[in-house]
Amino acid sequence: MERSGSAQLLFNKTKSVEFTYCNETVIIPCFVNNVGAENTKEMFVKWKFKGIDIFIFNGTNSFAKYNNFTSARIAISELLKGDASLMMNKSDAILGNYTCEVTELTREGETVIELKYRVVSWFSPNENILIVIFPIFAILLFWGQFGIKTLKYKPSHTDEKTIISLVAGLVVTAVVIVGAILLIPGEYSVKNAIGLGLIVISTGILILLQYCVFKTAFEMTSFAIAILLIQVLGYVLALVGLSLCVSACIPMHGPLLISGLGIMALAQLLGLVYMKFVASNQKTIQPPRKAVEEPLNAFKESKGMMNDE
Repeated sequence: MERSGSAQLLFNKTKSVEFTYCNETVIIPCFVNNVGAENTKEMFVKWKFKGIDIFIFNGTNSFAKYNNFTSARIAISELLKGDASLMMNKSDAILGNYTCEVTELTREGETVIELKYRVVSWFSPNENILIVIFPIFAILLFWGQFGIKTLKYKPSHTDEKTIISLVAGLVVTAVVIVGAILLIPGEYSVKNAIGLGLIVISTGILILLQYCVFKTAFEMTSFAIAILLIQVLGYVLALVGLSLCVSACIPMHGPLLISGLGIMALAQLLGLVYMKFVASNQKTIQPPRKAVEEPLNAFKESKGMMNDE
């Protein structure tokens, strides 16, 4: 409630003020319109929370009166301009009504401001969906490539690279799922940041897995190399976006991160189409020439040794 009258101090009306997780310092405004003092020694400021004195400026010194508000302070240099706003660290901010009392010689007045907390989502709902969908889509496309390679290229025994690709693919899938669970919609938190990091960093393994699938299925071509380069470009953009988003409480570079993940998913789609195209033109995808020549040479050498005997 504000007191009126020519002998009273008049305040700007501020019913409430909000702060978020991203605020390091909470400021509760208190502005006096008709300050006439020429020296701060003529002014007295008192801040109260639910009737309890939490901060006092007596014209010379200022001090916090309550242990829960040890960081409470005002800008004394701004008092003569009518600014008696209370500042405190976010950790000290308690929700509720704060009373600002200002006395200037024989004039005085007070105003009440409510402090509220507002939840601000780290990413928008659409951004959260795309951050999760693109990596999952890329993983599904990789498994499609792996399936084509396994069905069409059938060596006499399961080679080591196939087993490694299978295990690595399962690990990436599990890590991305865990990251998606941690990256729940909501305000910035360490858990959300870890989830985002797991999603983005683990998708980089898809580049190596796609290379292994291409290499074991057929000879590398310029088109296959181009697909891998697109994948690398997307991963670089995603990493840059990740670093910028994690370092900021309010991520301004979410579109950059999402663009990188989208490019990686596109590269996986191109890889699947390319492998499907190659497979449709061959009854069985032939392994690289080196993979055929080595067993053949070994067979010839063993046959020659038997003839010599």
